Amino acid sequence: MAQKVREIMKVMAKAPGFDRVLEKVTVVSAAPEKLVCEMKVEEQHTNKFGTLHGGLTATLIDSISTIALICTERGAPGVSVDMNITYMSPAKIGEEVVITAHILKQGRTLAFASVDLINKATGKLVAQGRHTKHLGN
Repeated sequence: MAQKVREIMKVMAKAPGFDRVLEKVTVVSAAPEKLVCEMKVEEQHTNKFGTLHGGLTATLIDSISTIALICTERGAPGVSVDMNITYMSPAKIGEEVVITAHILKQGRTLAFASVDLINKATGKLVAQGRHTKHLGN
């Protein structure tokens, strides 16, 4: 399954738009309803304070939870209807962040995901996101 995820991420990273950030993300493990990735924070990922930009954090939560959803039995990416992010601590240039997405539930029309970004060195929670997606009818 990890190889399938790498292929999906490669295609998404080559497409124009925000998903290009995925070229900097490495897949650690993949299983149905759970995806673990890592990314080293680089200067291009930061705000004016030299820490991981909140908008990039939101993009990672959106993209990684969507890939986790694609890797379920249903395989539908859905479209976002709600996303909530709580920012807990900064991640600085050079630090590695572990991104773990869990699919909490898939119903007939909605799916719910939770994504944690954790500083690999310190174990501190950088951000936590909840993502709701509409799967269609």
